[in-house]
Order: sequence, then C-alpha cells, then structure tokens
Amino acid sequence: MERVRIPRQGWILVCDGAKAQILRNDGEATRLDLKPVEDFALPQAPARELGTDRPGRVYESHGTSRSALEQTDWHEQNEIDFLSDVADVLDKEIKHYAVKSLIVIAPPKALGVLRERLSPAARGIVTAEIDKDFMKLPVKEIAARLSA
Repeated sequence: MERVRIPRQGWILVCDGAKAQILRNDGEATRLDLKPVEDFALPQAPARELGTDRPGRVYESHGTSRSALEQTDWHEQNEIDFLSDVADVLDKEIKHYAVKSLIVIAPPKALGVLRERLSPAARGIVTAEIDKDFMKLPVKEIAARLSA
C-alpha cells in the first residue's frame, strides 16, 4: 500500500457493507492521532425479514409460457441502502464541519457504491481511496497501517 498523506483535521471514512466509522486526524500528517467522529452499523436481519420468499414470474408476450425472475439478494440490497445512507450523512457532515480532505477506505465493492452515491462536493475533497477492509481493525492499527 502506498503511503497516504492525511493532513491535520483530515477525515477518514472506513467502512464495509455493514459498518462504517468516520475518523479525524487530530495530529500532524507525519504523526497521526485518529479520533472517532461517528460510527454507523447496519442491523443484520435474516433474509426472511428483508424481502419476499418467492421470485416473481413473467408471462411471455405471446404463448402461454412463464419464466421465473432472478431472486433478489436482500442482504446485498440492504448493504447498498446502508452505504447510500452513510454517503448522505457524510455529505451533511462535510458541509457542517467544512472538511477539506477525505480518505475513503473500503472493500472494492463498497468503494464502488460509495463513488456513485457521494455528492460532487464530497468527491471533490477525496484525496485517496484505499480498497482494503480495515473495518475490523482498532483505530490504532488503522493509524499504524496508514503511517507505514
């Protein structure tokens, strides 16, 4: 992983499909002191509570044949909705706190969803994107990996 410069008061969004954490660097760019700003978590519900139990059917335009539609992955859709909500909250927080620098750390799939959902103003301050899953790491370990 290439070294990323995080300025003082720069923000870091660390997330995956079910959890997210916003961190702020209260230290210097050379000596990180990451402090949590906000945490988000997606309540995990069983698939039976997220959607219907049978795939839909399509009737052909001519003839009597029918086809089944592909079953929706409700957990994946729930994660996309969660990441959209995180992007909305992050946009508001960026405006409220006048954030100048943002680094996004997420697995590739979540990173793709966030890219689509962030506002142009938020995308404009993103200085780096790291396609790793750091969500399960403690804050000190995240700081150590970003400093290395």
